[in-house]
Amino acid sequence: MKTLDFNRKKLLIGVVHLPALPGAPNYSGDFDAIIARAVADTKAYEKGGADALVIENFGDAPFTSKSVAPETIAAMARAGAAVCATTKLPIGYNVLRNDARAALGLAASCNGSFIRVNIHSGAMITDQGLIEGQAYDTVRTRQQLCPGVKILTDVHVKHAVPFGDWTLEDAARDTWERGAVSALIVSGVGTGQPASLDDVQTVRRAVHDAPILIGSGFNKENADTLLPFINGAIVGSSLKRDGKLDNPVDPARVVALRKVMR
Repeated sequence: MKTLDFNRKKLLIGVVHLPALPGAPNYSGDFDAIIARAVADTKAYEKGGADALVIENFGDAPFTSKSVAPETIAAMARAGAAVCATTKLPIGYNVLRNDARAALGLAASCNGSFIRVNIHSGAMITDQGLIEGQAYDTVRTRQQLCPGVKILTDVHVKHAVPFGDWTLEDAARDTWERGAVSALIVSGVGTGQPASLDDVQTVRRAVHDAPILIGSGFNKENADTLLPFINGAIVGSSLKRDGKLDNPVDPARVVALRKVMR
């Protein structure tokens, strides 16, 4: 199984944003087009020099706070198989909003190297309501299904606020020391919104030895400021044509960001 190496270089993980899948309100009815788009974006990321890819059901809004529907998992499995057949890069799965078990199932059956979990520890108030982390179940399910798969998890994830007076510093420390995760992710307030330097530095001070990734808004303009404190970034929006989220991935933008990260 391919894996992520947080120590060798700053990692660039490209996001394969899947359009609305079967069952979602905005599903187009053309699943072949969804696969074609995922494959095209995969080739663009690889051509541009990305180190890994994460597949997510981004188009399925509104999301559920609970387990996703079977048709969502089936569709993501088909997309994952197509992406894996296209590239040798490590692949991860993020099943929105927070279905870590489905992500682990996809990783186990579709050659996944890692998963992203938005809320692994603590509780967050989101547009789906209150979501509680399921670290206990997630880590034990990983042991049963795919023990080599890494868990990358957000701290004070975007599109959410913490439930109670749980500081970013405490959340980072508890998640890293008690959550059995592989890396922490720091994001801005929403998709495409940059993480603040203050937040990144706060997490770095709290967990000196943890791999830290930026989870939103990372681009070639803010890379130099953030790179000294992080091990890489998960990037989607800024790598699309004209920087617009709904557009295909632009390999030239991937090349430009990868050059800055070197």
